Amino acid sequence: MKIIDSILTDAASIAAIRKDIHAHPELCFQEVRTADVVAKQLTDWGIPILRGMGTTGVVGVVHGRDGGACGRGVGLRADMDALPMQEFNTFAHASQHKGKMHACGHDGHTAMLLAAAKHLAKHRDFDGTVYLIFQPAEEGGGGAREMIKDGMFDKCPMQAVFGMHNWPGAQMGSFAVSPGPVMASSNEFKITIRGKGSHAALPHNGIDPVPVACQLVQAFQTIITRNKKPVDAGVISVTMINAGEATNVVPDFCVIQGTVRTFSIEVLDLIESRMRQITDNLCAAFDAKPEFHFNRNYPPTINSPAEAEFARKVMAGIVGSENVQTQEPTMGAEDFSFMLQAKPGAYVFIANGDGSHREMGHGAGPCTLHNPSYDFNDDLIPLGGTYWVELATQWLANPTVK
Repeated sequence: MKIIDSILTDAASIAAIRKDIHAHPELCFQEVRTADVVAKQLTDWGIPILRGMGTTGVVGVVHGRDGGACGRGVGLRADMDALPMQEFNTFAHASQHKGKMHACGHDGHTAMLLAAAKHLAKHRDFDGTVYLIFQPAEEGGGGAREMIKDGMFDKCPMQAVFGMHNWPGAQMGSFAVSPGPVMASSNEFKITIRGKGSHAALPHNGIDPVPVACQLVQAFQTIITRNKKPVDAGVISVTMINAGEATNVVPDFCVIQGTVRTFSIEVLDLIESRMRQITDNLCAAFDAKPEFHFNRNYPPTINSPAEAEFARKVMAGIVGSENVQTQEPTMGAEDFSFMLQAKPGAYVFIANGDGSHREMGHGAGPCTLHNPSYDFNDDLIPLGGTYWVELATQWLANPTVK
């Protein structure tokens, strides 16, 4: 494993920053303290910063030895926000804020990019510009989209952008990357079926929305099994059904809600269209009236083939090709997808280990993402920081990469 010496030397101090951020988690668009911590570190290291994009976003601008004159730029992105959940860990750096927790490792993502920032600012042994993107509100807020809306790519002209996420359960010292879709689109639906209430003993006097909802749940699965190509991935999950207030009353309405996940916009268009058609026609068959709402949250995260291959080669140079795996796509979602819609790039994964890195006082649950017993593995800081530095400097040194 080829770790940059200066990053290894600074790893303990960067880990201390990580633990401080972990102890003070902030939810989406509320990352004021976290952004201040990041901004202070970057400023102390002589890195000019841009603030306010996406409300609480911070972008560090590191020009190389040419002052950025060559015009080439590359973006490296880390997310900063925490989750609205209670932490079970009781170690010294556990959350100090009830109902808020860094359960996805964004504190660690921030730390790895800070480790790279310090090295890049000190050495500047490259031509061009590295943009260090510390993004708010990945967990449902669409912070990437908001930073783009606020002109990030205009103010920070880059030809490619890269992201990275830790992956619990995978062996420490390994990476994973693949071209094409790596994470799914995230979408929500809410359907209100309006019938006519009646006494439950006299159902013929009303229009019962509950059996309509039951048939809708079953009918939606035929979209997956009979409308969509079997080789195209897609999920429809009805996760909530709410109706009625008494056992002897047929309710006026029933609400069903859930999520849809796909790896392509084409499949998403098909699923939404068919869900609308089935809802309208099935409700009409029962004389019920539907209200259909479909919200597209995050698009699928799709890696550019050339940038994914470039990232793989950089990883192989650090940990050996045998420790670079092909990332199996996951139906989880990620708002880095908005950046990849705007720029070529790749979203990669760094192994977080089996959880044995946690200190005494960790919770009883597994060290998995979005689990109250999770904690980021600080041993990743020098490895992740090295990857960011090598990726940026090699990309800027290769004018054939677009």
